[in-house]
Amino acid sequence: MYPTAVARSATDNGSSNLVSSFLYHLGLRAARARLPVLIGWLLVLIVLGGAGIVFNEGTEDEFSIPGSPAQEALDHLNHVIPQTKGSQGQLVIVTPEGTSITDPAVRATAEQAIDRIEQAPQVNGVVNPFSDDVDDMLSSDNRAAIIQLQMAGQPAQIEQATKDQLHRIVDELATQLGSGSKASLGGTAFNDQLPGFGITEILGVFIALLVLLLMFRSMLAAGVPLLTALVGVGVAMGGTFLATSVVTISSTAPLLGVMLGLAVGIDYALFILSRHRDQLADGIDVHESIGRATATAGSAVIFAGMTVMIALLGLFVAGIPFLTVMGIVAAIAVAIAVLVAVTLIPALLAFCGERLRPRATRRKTRRDGTPRPARTPQHRFARAWVRMATKVPTVTILLIVAGLGICALPAQDLRLTLPSPGDQPEGTSVRQTYDTISEHFGPGYNSQVILTANIVSSHQPFDVVNGIADDVRQLPGVSAVPMATPNADGDTALINIIPTHDAYSDETKALVGKLRDMADQFQQKYGVSTAVTGMTAVAIDVSDQLGNALLPFGILVVGLSLVLLAMVFRSIWVPIKAAVGYLLSVFAALGATSFVFQQGHLADALNLASTGSVISFFPIVLMGVLFGLAMDYEVFLVTRIREEYVRSGEVHGSIERGFSYASRVVVAAAVIMFAVFAAFVPEGNGAIKPIAFGLAVGVFVDAFIVRMTLVPAVLALLGKHAWWLPQRLGRRLPVFDAEGEALSAELELADWPTPDSNDAVNAAALRLGDDRDDDVFTGVDIRLPRGGTLVITGPAPAGKTALLYTLSGRVRHFNGDLKVLGSVLPQHNSTVRGRVAVIPCGETADPAAELRARLDEGVELILLDDADLVVDPDTRARLGRLLRHPILPSGAPASAVLTCTSPALLSDVSPPTATTVPLAGRQRPTTVAAPVTSPDAEGI
Repeated sequence: MYPTAVARSATDNGSSNLVSSFLYHLGLRAARARLPVLIGWLLVLIVLGGAGIVFNEGTEDEFSIPGSPAQEALDHLNHVIPQTKGSQGQLVIVTPEGTSITDPAVRATAEQAIDRIEQAPQVNGVVNPFSDDVDDMLSSDNRAAIIQLQMAGQPAQIEQATKDQLHRIVDELATQLGSGSKASLGGTAFNDQLPGFGITEILGVFIALLVLLLMFRSMLAAGVPLLTALVGVGVAMGGTFLATSVVTISSTAPLLGVMLGLAVGIDYALFILSRHRDQLADGIDVHESIGRATATAGSAVIFAGMTVMIALLGLFVAGIPFLTVMGIVAAIAVAIAVLVAVTLIPALLAFCGERLRPRATRRKTRRDGTPRPARTPQHRFARAWVRMATKVPTVTILLIVAGLGICALPAQDLRLTLPSPGDQPEGTSVRQTYDTISEHFGPGYNSQVILTANIVSSHQPFDVVNGIADDVRQLPGVSAVPMATPNADGDTALINIIPTHDAYSDETKALVGKLRDMADQFQQKYGVSTAVTGMTAVAIDVSDQLGNALLPFGILVVGLSLVLLAMVFRSIWVPIKAAVGYLLSVFAALGATSFVFQQGHLADALNLASTGSVISFFPIVLMGVLFGLAMDYEVFLVTRIREEYVRSGEVHGSIERGFSYASRVVVAAAVIMFAVFAAFVPEGNGAIKPIAFGLAVGVFVDAFIVRMTLVPAVLALLGKHAWWLPQRLGRRLPVFDAEGEALSAELELADWPTPDSNDAVNAAALRLGDDRDDDVFTGVDIRLPRGGTLVITGPAPAGKTALLYTLSGRVRHFNGDLKVLGSVLPQHNSTVRGRVAVIPCGETADPAAELRARLDEGVELILLDDADLVVDPDTRARLGRLLRHPILPSGAPASAVLTCTSPALLSDVSPPTATTVPLAGRQRPTTVAAPVTSPDAEGI
């Protein structure tokens, strides 16, 4: 008896099965070699972690865009005035109320401290605010002064001994100034460059553990995902900090890597562990279950990891080096999480053995013999939820789209900037300095703009510099021009400009644009060329370039999602639905982030250091990371629904059953992701806070509102049309078997038709459709023993040629079960092609000679199409002799399949033992397609 035919229309011709087959054997090998695998990963963790600690050079928040106007001007400035190369620091002094900063005693004490600072190592220069050449560095209330420091090297290159010495000088200065006075050291040179972790990050891991305990009801099962995620993060961070010795890495990059590594590491382990326990509950052997879980859920992990990594690596679209490095670091963290999932997890599952097998549960079976999911409270809630979402799908869709659209409204006012000392935690010296300057001088003093002028050909450089400074002072948005002076060589002038507003305001951006527009005016009036630079101008250029990159990056990830999901689901509407849902999630997350970080709502509750803007690369990082996570949930949920639809053909029933089966894992994964991301908000680095918040909101919206509510509603509304894909597109579109369906089919047919079967061909309920999905042939059952001959008869439109090419491994998409020479098709099409030959007799000059040549080559199965067209008596006689004794060079007999319109026409050719199978033909002959005549016809 043949097994119930299962649709194979979404399987590939072998390429996708290579992944699941490789993972199956990888999982088995890792399980058998569990101790070496575990020791290997621990050694990698120790070596990389130790190397990262010993050789790391620290992170650097050096944000630049090679080739941008501000960066080119800054590079030129560093070249002509080497003292400006490095990082800037600020010392702010505040005297008590009722006193003056210009008091002779106060000034003398401050200038003594300035002299000591100038002698400190790695200090290139100090700007004395009391000097006659410096203006506007004393506050209008005469209580505060700013002392500018130029440090040699970037922040990570400033030695701790230098920092300690400068802080001692500042502390002594505050003591000498007396009670009520303040002195603090800040600026970018003294930013904390090492990412910090607090108790909330640990709380996120604890919430993940709690979710896993509730899901698996086992501490052992709950511990596996956490252990593997921590190993993966440790390896990734060790490699990241080791890489700082050769490449510049921003402080945000390791935090993003840790956050993503933890989240995806736990989730990927959850997928594999959940599949393994389900299989154990069905009575499968431990090692076999590990192999199958690694192949099936592991394929989904590979797909999810690939999408996240591709999106992260796609950050190069912005053309900003630090962002590209950040994407690479995060992508490596995800890649390591994937490697851990498919190697270390199988090893740990083998260590756990039978202890992970759930207690026996009663499971009723469906009519087709497959087990139903256990009727747990979670399944009952899931069924109630999906029924509510799909009861009136149009209403559900409208409510969600309208609601998320409203949530996205604040995103239109989102302002972007780069990290600044104002993003540092309150109470730090850097933050105190920043706030004190804003309080006594205004926000613009923390956002200085530099105007450079090439005065090498000027005869009166001081007059030129002063003239330019006076013109700049008249511009709207300029608070002060504290210093305008040529360099020591007299070839370049440096003009410091203090804006009225902070760095991320529209007014400051307009001021930078105005200064650049005045370049022609300065050229005509003074005969000098000018350029605008400084960190404020660099930040504006970075933000502009990132803003310009959002559209092409969005097109990249949305286009990628359409292609990838079409490959997975063989559908047009499912990818479109997924892409629209992804965009809704992104816009909702952007709106929520703007609502909190820009408008300031809930700022105190979330412990925000500052509000008013969001880090420039937040939107593009959010889009990249959320894309991978959204596709992950989409694949895991919709694949289950599709499997049910293929099995039953019911629309609403398949949605309900598939949703009930997959929702528990999706909910657990989403809650874990949300907890890990949200944990980085209260105590996280200032730059990582909005990214963590946006990802937490995005995961919540995408998982619970879009995937688990909108998706079922859309599928219910589309009905069977949801799974429609034009056959012509389907033939050209590659396939990615994200759930290991191909391997599942192969394992299902491993012992079919009998465990010891050695037949040449076994087929059950074969059906092939054309571009209109009309039958080319249908209901074909074949059993051809090795060495046997089969004659297929029927009229011209019966699909005989198409059947031969199906048997030869040249058709990628068909329905039914098929094994040729022991290999399951279409999973092993590529393998079968080398062992099967197709001879179109109507086009071959000497079919008998061709048959002889193929037998000499060792071809085990010969397919002769239109054998009745051979009319030459000598050729027919030679064909008959070869077919009666088709012996291979090895001495084994070959098998043959012939097609003809009538068996009587081959009475002198086919052997007496041949079996004849009639092919009835099409149900609608008017839709006959041209017969395929090329043995290279790929996918009829």
